[in-house]
Amino acid sequence: MSAVTTTVAAPALPRRVVLRQVLRDYVALTKPRVISLLLVTALAAMVVAQGGWPATDLVLAVMVGGYLAAGGANAVNMWFDRDIDAEMYRTRLRPIPSGRVPPNNALAFGIALNVAAFAVIALRANLLAAGLTLAASAFYVFVYTMWLKRSTPQNIVIGGAAGAFPPLIGWAAVTGNISLLPLYMFAIVFFWTPPHFWALALRLEGDYGRAHVPMLPEVKGRLETARQIVLYSVVLTAITVLPVLAGLGLFYVLSALLLGGGLIALSVATWRGNDRRWARRTFEYSLLYLALLFGAMVVDSLLRTASGY
Repeated sequence: MSAVTTTVAAPALPRRVVLRQVLRDYVALTKPRVISLLLVTALAAMVVAQGGWPATDLVLAVMVGGYLAAGGANAVNMWFDRDIDAEMYRTRLRPIPSGRVPPNNALAFGIALNVAAFAVIALRANLLAAGLTLAASAFYVFVYTMWLKRSTPQNIVIGGAAGAFPPLIGWAAVTGNISLLPLYMFAIVFFWTPPHFWALALRLEGDYGRAHVPMLPEVKGRLETARQIVLYSVVLTAITVLPVLAGLGLFYVLSALLLGGGLIALSVATWRGNDRRWARRTFEYSLLYLALLFGAMVVDSLLRTASGY
């Protein structure tokens, strides 16, 4: 007498649960935690340019438009990098490699977000700010993601320019032009990116190698990467003094030197200690460093405005 087997179907999830998961996955495509710091630099540039708080609807337009543009670029990045994301422990559970979001949907989503971003900023701010927003996304996708990331250990040095656009965008949204101070802000974020990202790469040593991505630690080793972090931290600290030439004052320069001293000290400790604990501390401090540095610009600008300078 043969046994009879019965297959019991798994109960269907409630529709609201499914929709919530889909929403979470599409939000994850935008990398919201990465974007938040970029928006801080854009907002700081707006406040400095205005000498106070700009029109709230303008701020909202730049924040929303900036999020849409950066999020769209990140979604396209995940679409293009879905093969290597599947190989890395850090990224293999992302929505595309895990199969929760179809690749073509992610691509269409990313493009749509950038179209919306351009419209939002162009309509409320100006075409210069909207054009810079689109240029940042294009640079990140075509120059960093599709060209540099898989071809050179200097990928993040050059590709980091994409993340340096937000201060230019914020400034242009308020003033309609670009002057020396926002260019200094651009340079600060540009030179901040390598020590920030290489500290992360040291923490994830082996993960990029598994996906055959030539990040500096995989190509040159831990010690050389840590040495480069020290060098860039020193150069970055020197560059942070330059905004004084464009009108910022004593409060800012003292803050910049103090914050830069902390970054250099942690970078040297990462180099001499040669372990992941110091790399983690340097990475975490670099996040705080950039936020506080741009915050110091805002405070200095407001102090000078209040004093009549």
